Amino acid sequence: MFYRFVLVTLLLCLPSLVFAQGSEGPTNEKAQKTFREAQEYEKKHEKLSALDGYKKADKQDDGHCAACQNKMIKLGTEMGDWKVAETAAGELVAEAHGEREVAIAHYQFGRVLLNEGREKKKEEVYGRAHDEFSKALGSYANFPDAMFSDGLTLAHLNQDEAAKARFEQFVKLRPAEDVDRQRALRYIAQPELARARMAPAFAVTTLEGKRVALDDLSGKVVLIDFWATWCPSCREALPHMRELAKKFEGQPLVVLSISLDSDEQKWKKFIAQNEMTWPQYRDGGFKGPVSQLFGVNAIPHTFTIDADGVLQDEHIGDASTEGKIKKLLARAHELEGAGKAGQ
Repeated sequence: MFYRFVLVTLLLCLPSLVFAQGSEGPTNEKAQKTFREAQEYEKKHEKLSALDGYKKADKQDDGHCAACQNKMIKLGTEMGDWKVAETAAGELVAEAHGEREVAIAHYQFGRVLLNEGREKKKEEVYGRAHDEFSKALGSYANFPDAMFSDGLTLAHLNQDEAAKARFEQFVKLRPAEDVDRQRALRYIAQPELARARMAPAFAVTTLEGKRVALDDLSGKVVLIDFWATWCPSCREALPHMRELAKKFEGQPLVVLSISLDSDEQKWKKFIAQNEMTWPQYRDGGFKGPVSQLFGVNAIPHTFTIDADGVLQDEHIGDASTEGKIKKLLARAHELEGAGKAGQ
C-alpha cells in the first residue's frame, strides 16, 4: 500500500507539461451533475462512490471527459482497480492531440502500468509500461519524468544497462540540487536499487537551517518520525525518541523529526523546552509535501530506512525500533568498512 501511495503521489506531482491536459470537466449537462456529486463523495473520502460517479460522468460525456478520466486513474490506482485505471488511461491516449498532449497521455498510461507491475510483479505489465514510456518520449523527446519512469521500468525488466542509459539522460536535464537527480545517480551506480522498496526522495531545511536530503545520507540509517505537539501519543513517545537519538549518537544514524504543527512558534518553543536536539523540520500538517509523499494520515508514524535508502520498517504509534536499528547499523558499518578498504 505504501508503494502504491508513493506512485500515486508521483503521478500527481507532474511538471507543468502535464497540467496542460485534463483540466476541463464534462460538457454534457447530466455528466456535469454526476461529476459534481462524485467530487462531493471524494471530499468525504467515499472513494468507491466517487469512482463510480466519475465513471458514470465519463460515460454520460461519451468518453470525452478528461477530468473524469484523470480522477479514474487516480482513484483506480489508489484502490488497485487496474481495469478502471487502464480504461481511463486508454481513453486519454485516444483523445490526445498534438505532440505534448500525446506524450502526457502515454506517460500517464505508463505510470498506471508501472503501479500495476509493482503490485502484480508481472513482466508483461512492465513490458507494456515500457512501450508507453517509449511512445511518450517518441512524441516529446525532452520529457524528464518519462525518462525516469522508463528507467525504473527497465530496471524491473532486468535491463540494467538500458535503465542506466535512461537515468543518465534524466540527470543531464536536471539541476544539481534536484532530489530526483540525486536518486537517479544512485540508480546509475546501483541499478538494483531501482527494483527495491526505496523511500521517496526529498530534501528539507531543518530548524537549524541545514539542508537534509535523503540521498545525501547514503551509507547512514535514517529514522523519520512524523509527529505534532498537539498529539498526546506523540508526546508520550518523545522520551523514547530522545533516548534513541542519545544512545546512538556518533553512529551512522540520522533521526529526523517532521512536525505536522501549523503554529511555528509553538513548535519551536516545544522543541526548546523538551531538548529535542536532533534535526527538526516542520511540514505544517497532513497535507505538507513530505507527509503526503510518505502517505502519512496518522501520527506518531515512523519510517526506518537502511544505508541504501531502502524502506525497512514502518510503524504507526510508539513502537520499539531499537532492535531493527541495531541490525541496520551493523550493515552500515560493514558498508563503511568496505568503502574504506576500497580506497
